[in-house]
Amino acid sequence: MIDIKLLRENPDVVRASQRARGEDPGLIDEILAGDERRRATIAEFEALRAEQKAMGRSVAKSRGEEKQALLARTKEVAARVKELDAAKDEAQVELDALLRRVGNVIVDGVPTGGEDDYVVLEEVGTPRDFAAEGFEPKDHLELGEALGAIDMERGTKVGGSRFYFLTGPGARLELGLLQMGLQLAVERGFVPMITPTLVRRDVMAGAGFIDAHEEEVYQLPADDLFLTGTSEVALAGYHADEILDLSDGPRRYAGWSTCYRREAGSYGKDTRGIIRVHQFNKLEMFVYCDPEQAQAEHEQLLGFEKEMLARIEVPYRVIDTAAGDLGGPAARKFDCEAWVPTQGRHRELTSTSNCTTYQARRLNTRFRDAEGRTQVAATLNGTLATTRWLVAILENHQQADGSVVVPEALRPFVGLDVIAPA
Repeated sequence: MIDIKLLRENPDVVRASQRARGEDPGLIDEILAGDERRRATIAEFEALRAEQKAMGRSVAKSRGEEKQALLARTKEVAARVKELDAAKDEAQVELDALLRRVGNVIVDGVPTGGEDDYVVLEEVGTPRDFAAEGFEPKDHLELGEALGAIDMERGTKVGGSRFYFLTGPGARLELGLLQMGLQLAVERGFVPMITPTLVRRDVMAGAGFIDAHEEEVYQLPADDLFLTGTSEVALAGYHADEILDLSDGPRRYAGWSTCYRREAGSYGKDTRGIIRVHQFNKLEMFVYCDPEQAQAEHEQLLGFEKEMLARIEVPYRVIDTAAGDLGGPAARKFDCEAWVPTQGRHRELTSTSNCTTYQARRLNTRFRDAEGRTQVAATLNGTLATTRWLVAILENHQQADGSVVVPEALRPFVGLDVIAPA
């Protein structure tokens, strides 16, 4: 949730952010009007409540007809106070609902536009020339099936479309990748966490994942619980309603979890293989910090992701995601996209988002600044490893004989140098 104070004092900044996101800037005027109604109702309530208290003292001192008149007036005031009490609460609910429709205010430098308006910040590595090597590359699913690493057919039999089994070397490759990511995270000062994958509605909403896209999330209506699509959600709720001690620097967590996504609206997209699936595993970095440190922390998270990509030895690029392609909580997002040979294009492997105070404000997560004042914390997140990485590893490291060379840094975690057809 954005800061209502920012919206009151700098509405044009928020309007500009809305326009950059492709959202309605007129919503800001609705919010300002709603805020004015709320404050006017509160002022009227408090004034009448003070009158009610004063009248109570007067009634105690009055006699006869004067007392009867005061008692009658007291009843009228009491009824109006009750109405205003309900009205101010209703006005607050309406204002909160409007505020939740506004995405985080983007930071300076974020590209304007939609999905295709990203800016490439860096390109690392050179795609292999398979033609020069004398063979046509196979896609990750054909490789995975031949290597006994991926079984989509039985995954579909058991769970339906977009489900799969990772088998034998596929399971070892994923677990090794996650373990390598966890080792890097611990070396960089992150606390390892295995998180709940079911969370309450207030946590899911606080993290910003069901404002406008509840249909994309799996839920258990009987329990009003939601399956998380990333451990970011649980980690965002971990310190809800707390005041953190950040005097020694940011709190950094690395959450390992299974993730679930309905992929609503993706009918017909990436139906082959494990690029877009309903269930996968992921290691997610999550940080709480002073908002003044958030930009530097964001760059550092991107650096950790690049370290992991260097270890799996695949060509990739870093993009600055355009405002219209940001999720609601993100003020800025960098994606690392690996080259996928058989698709002839880059595909997202990691993303890291600076959510500034958006999530923490909703979840009431605060810290004390150097002067001891309570302030809203900033939150950030970033991916260190996930199931989709197997696509890039298999395709980029395949050999003419159908085998796949395991990247050198990954071998101690997988226990294999080469994955060969059975």
